[in-house]
Amino acid sequence: MSETQKIQDEYWMQQAFEQAAYAATQGEIPVGAVLVSQNQIIGQGYNMPISAHDPTAHAEIQAIRHACFSIQNYRLPDDATLYVTLEPCTMCVGALIHARVKRVVFAATEPKAGSLVSSRQLLDNGYYNHIFQFEGGCLQEQCSNQLSEFFKMRREQKKQQRLYEKSLKGQIK
Repeated sequence: MSETQKIQDEYWMQQAFEQAAYAATQGEIPVGAVLVSQNQIIGQGYNMPISAHDPTAHAEIQAIRHACFSIQNYRLPDDATLYVTLEPCTMCVGALIHARVKRVVFAATEPKAGSLVSSRQLLDNGYYNHIFQFEGGCLQEQCSNQLSEFFKMRREQKKQQRLYEKSLKGQIK
């Protein structure tokens, strides 16, 4: 990868990171995505399954929906690249195939549900009529830390809630 490409990838991943940061402020798992074509964001999204009451409202899906609505086409432009802070799951990989994305750049791997390099390697079987390029690790530390801090905070909140509930029941004095 050229130095210019690396700089561009980091710039766009930072935009995805900002989407993820917003998701965290909404109580959602901090995952963000931006879709870029011709050096412009054509779609963006953040994780929002909880607030949207929609298990499919992942950041990647939100970015695809936004882009397709913006360009008025269910297929993305030939040069479209998705930048996402966490390795896509099986559902999102399927949507990216159908949308005909050219390239996916992700930050952190997802050992439990990642479907490009982690728990599954969906694009390795040669079955699909469209395959996209992908690479991971762009701003990996920054995005991994964001996720770790979010879950650390969430665990602490749950711990405090349990203590509060026990105190209401008179179990703690």
